[in-house]
Amino acid sequence: MERGSRFRIEGGHQLKGTIVPQGAKNEALQVLCACLLTDEAVTIHNVPDIADVQTLLLLLADLGVEIKPLKAGSYRLRARHINAAHLYTQAFAQKASRLRGSVMLLGPLLARCGEAYIPRPGGDKIGRRRLDTHLRGLEQLGARFTYDVCTNSFTAKADRLRGTYILLEEASVTGTANVLMAAVLARGNTTIFNAACEPYVQQLCHMLVRMGARISGIGSNLLRVKGVAQLGGCEHTLLSDMIEVGSFIGLAAMTRSTLRIRNAQPQHLGLIPDAFRKLGIDVQVEGDDLFIPQQEHYTIQSFLDGSILTLSDHTWPGLTPDLLSVLLVVATQARGTVLIHQKMFESRLFFVDKLIDMGAQIILCDPHRAAVIGIDRQYPLRGVEMTSPDIRAGVAMLIAALSAEGVSIIHNIHQIDRGYERIDERLNALGARITRL
Repeated sequence: MERGSRFRIEGGHQLKGTIVPQGAKNEALQVLCACLLTDEAVTIHNVPDIADVQTLLLLLADLGVEIKPLKAGSYRLRARHINAAHLYTQAFAQKASRLRGSVMLLGPLLARCGEAYIPRPGGDKIGRRRLDTHLRGLEQLGARFTYDVCTNSFTAKADRLRGTYILLEEASVTGTANVLMAAVLARGNTTIFNAACEPYVQQLCHMLVRMGARISGIGSNLLRVKGVAQLGGCEHTLLSDMIEVGSFIGLAAMTRSTLRIRNAQPQHLGLIPDAFRKLGIDVQVEGDDLFIPQQEHYTIQSFLDGSILTLSDHTWPGLTPDLLSVLLVVATQARGTVLIHQKMFESRLFFVDKLIDMGAQIILCDPHRAAVIGIDRQYPLRGVEMTSPDIRAGVAMLIAALSAEGVSIIHNIHQIDRGYERIDERLNALGARITRL
């Protein structure tokens, strides 16, 4: 049954209880593609039931991967035979173009089949997201790419991939994953410098090692890979989604709620808890959980010299760009001022006009920077009608609406469903009032 396309949110209700974050979306897209590297069975647990993952599972099934659901969130996948001819069909192009993560099929398909085809992938509308890191890295391993202007697609061929020294032009998470998955089956040794080292990339490395790959330097930006002739099956469990954890921290602060985030895995969150603490939010670590007590007020810190705080994204272990939208919303009700600097994408802050309509005091300085003057709950935000442009802005809008006075409508919630599993049902269980229309 088709799910609703709008949320109706009745704001102003405090939430209370315990919530468990879903499995990590960004990790899921990587490790599911990795099943193409072997003809043996791969079992993956804690897979989130979200639109992007379901699209990728459909793509894999169309390519001939046998997919068996075991229980909620667990799948056994076996790529015994890959139907490479399906890559060149309109059906594949239509599905793959809806999902940016489909680009990570390139590396495994080149390594296993010697060919790959990918339409320019879609996804969030957050500005230019170049594929150069992927393509140039794979080219250095021996792939040859052809770009079709008419269909806006790439075709790749590789008689045999060969190990080499690769300096990635940016520490791209998906670019690192793509090159890494190709390198593990390449002939000889590969060095990947300026590699992304996010927990999700580390998880992919550990999974590949269990499959028989030989990788050293895991957790650093210098990966060394000794190619092997073939890989075997394995069992793998995804981490909790750090972006969802951060979203729940922000939600608790904005709605003056008391929340326990179960299995938040603080050891894998990097600077995320500290970024919220800089906004004055009390984030308590209790074993593997995070506890966020109710706060009527929270005050933004300043730098040691007294100047205005800046929160900006950076490659890991810096602050992930996926949470800046949430941090920006949270700052609107704080006491003090903060500059949000989104370095990586030039369109990710364009949703702030709707927050301004809700009563927030924000100055959009340019496509990358916004100054937020916290109103310290002197008055509540007010409900408005808005449209979600991407996953993270969508959930930031949802958090703002839950804290607002009155009713808000959010259109295009497919964007939220792409990254957050049954978010309305899970938040309603805590006391929210969200209706799918």
